[in-house]
Amino acid sequence: MNVHNIVERTTKKYKTRSPYELADLMGISIHRCELGTIRGYYSKKFRIKQIVLNCNLTENDERFVLAHELGHAIMHENLNTPFLMENTLFSKNKYENEANLFAIELLISDEFLEEHKQFTTEQISRMLGYHESLIKLRLQ
Repeated sequence: MNVHNIVERTTKKYKTRSPYELADLMGISIHRCELGTIRGYYSKKFRIKQIVLNCNLTENDERFVLAHELGHAIMHENLNTPFLMENTLFSKNKYENEANLFAIELLISDEFLEEHKQFTTEQISRMLGYHESLIKLRLQ
């Protein structure tokens, strides 16, 4: 699965990189509630897609978590990760890594990276507020 191509196809189709606009245009409802240590999750039930976000996230964290959950909605539309974890030996890590890559590809465009190619990963991390490991993932 080429995540970069999926992000580019999606942003071209919907003409936005905003995870909020994408969710709206794709008919995915967003809800916020107290989730304890859970940052967010995606679910699809009876063909209705929704993303639930922890109401205690910072603005920047919420944006990343929403983009991550959109990755699940687009790439793993019918995946039931709780079922996988409970009933199979299949690891959900592959799907979480793909969703992280989708999120950071969505939030940091190729154009942005080209304009800031003289900056280090640490500088880009500080500039955008995303963990340096995500910046490194985006640059791979």
